[in-house]
Amino acid sequence: MNRIDLKGRNAVVTGGARGIGHAICERLTDSGARCAIWDRDAEAAEEAAGSLRGAEAIVVDVTDPASVEAAGVATTKLMGGIDILVNNAGIAGSSRKLWECEPEEWQEVLQIDLFGVFLCCRALVPGMIENGYGRVVNIASIAGKEGNPNASHYSAAKAGVIGLTKSLGKECAESGVIVNCVTPAVIETDILKQISQEHIDYMLSRIPMGRFGLAGEAASLVAWLCSEDCSFTTGGVFDLSGGRATY
Repeated sequence: MNRIDLKGRNAVVTGGARGIGHAICERLTDSGARCAIWDRDAEAAEEAAGSLRGAEAIVVDVTDPASVEAAGVATTKLMGGIDILVNNAGIAGSSRKLWECEPEEWQEVLQIDLFGVFLCCRALVPGMIENGYGRVVNIASIAGKEGNPNASHYSAAKAGVIGLTKSLGKECAESGVIVNCVTPAVIETDILKQISQEHIDYMLSRIPMGRFGLAGEAASLVAWLCSEDCSFTTGGVFDLSGGRATY
């Protein structure tokens, strides 16, 4: 593992209790950062924080403005400031054609995967701007660039995350706060349990490398984007697709 220096930095990772989020927390803390795991699953968050040096668990619902605001205040008080925000919390939703989805189901995916990113950025970015330094990394998806069949809700939400990233990156360009996103193809985590085998097979067939990505590979890219070495790229979209991405 290449060493990335994040000593003295305070990070928030949403959905950090498991999967990609937990791998990111592990990589950030191994690099010297202190990490607040924001997750709605209190038990899983506490267990994850207990397994990492320099990690704290904060229970938060990223779709609830009051919950996010309260978590921001509590985390800032606990850490004395926040330098890094990784918006990772998300769900895949069911594998159905658009007209087969119930409106409530479609809305739930957008609330968590897109509106949650907005709320967390809204709560934490102003403090970064005030401090003159910040790194925001949003976890989008290759589905947001290409659109996956039977995943209109997820594809739309992740396309929104890409647009949000580009807009916020421009808004913060002269503030010392850098905003980028990552667009993975499939990463091998428990989120695969939420979708059909047919959809999994489709996604694997699109990857030239012939395999799914690993959570640790995603965490490595995110760690660099969270560092001072990433200094002249903002509003960027970083592919992690095993060759699937074509633009």
